[in-house]
Amino acid sequence: MRNLVIMPAMAQRRESLNMGEFAEEAIIVEEVTAPKRVNHFIEANTQEVTLQHLQQDCIIPSFASMEETISHQSFIGAVVDAAKDYFHGEQFDMPEIRISHPINGRIPSALGKKASELTDEEKTLFYQRMCFCFEIPSIVHDEYGNRLALSIGGVRAYNEINLYSKKSVERFKIFIGFRNRVCANLMLTTDGLQDKIEVLSVQELYAAALNLFHAYNPSKDLHLLKTLGQMSISTSEFCQIIGRMRLYQALTPNQQKRLPRLLLGDSQINAACRAFVSDANFKSTGDSITGWQLLNLLNGSVKSSYIDNFLERNLNCTEFVQGIQRAKLGDSEYAWFLG
Repeated sequence: MRNLVIMPAMAQRRESLNMGEFAEEAIIVEEVTAPKRVNHFIEANTQEVTLQHLQQDCIIPSFASMEETISHQSFIGAVVDAAKDYFHGEQFDMPEIRISHPINGRIPSALGKKASELTDEEKTLFYQRMCFCFEIPSIVHDEYGNRLALSIGGVRAYNEINLYSKKSVERFKIFIGFRNRVCANLMLTTDGLQDKIEVLSVQELYAAALNLFHAYNPSKDLHLLKTLGQMSISTSEFCQIIGRMRLYQALTPNQQKRLPRLLLGDSQINAACRAFVSDANFKSTGDSITGWQLLNLLNGSVKSSYIDNFLERNLNCTEFVQGIQRAKLGDSEYAWFLG
């Protein structure tokens, strides 16, 4: 691969993104060879598919009025187009697409046939839930020995809309934030997530993505991640936090309302505990960990979530660790989790 010198227009774009001291100089790479993925940004019961599979092998569900829904591939295309227009001149990796909950069917002429007798042409398929993520490898930053790449993606779940009615608004979620290349963890903040997008067309999706990119401030996120790395959490404090997180699950709804929201369940808390002891990148190696390590332990644990609640839990991890940081400085909002 041959690296080319950055053009002035790209330098101007970087200034407009307000990356400041946290951004590295971008380069244009003539040819990018995508590395074989070992870690995924989400796991759970998902599997990876290609864009070609969605385009060629899957049907597009329709409303009862026979009007088309916005297909998964159209959703991906709208967000990718918006990103390429907004981050003009940058590099873009191919989207990693994860799906779950396949819905199998058959064409009308195959009604009454045994399942074993169906030919491939008589079978239909679409996926109820889909998420995707792609990196902008020319916008990267090193933090605590980890390579972070600006990443963009979205989530769509057909179970959130009523297909048995006439055409109505469809719901989508779009995010932008940094992805840790060491473990593929996403680190989302409120500014980087639009989790209640309701649109009627692909054009409205494109506009919503542009609005999100325009409002997002990457330097703010990088500053947050840096300060979290400067916070020390002793082993006893970590155990206290974990104990309170478990206790939170047993509180009544009224008691939970008086505390900051916590979307992580027992399975995520258990995963974070195991990672505290054994994770190769973020485990405790002494009598304390940093807020950066705690964030990645929690982010890693929510990768086992279902597609339709993954992003909310990921954001909640950031909110939670920020709350612990404030509590250690004397703020009362998250003080309950520290004892």
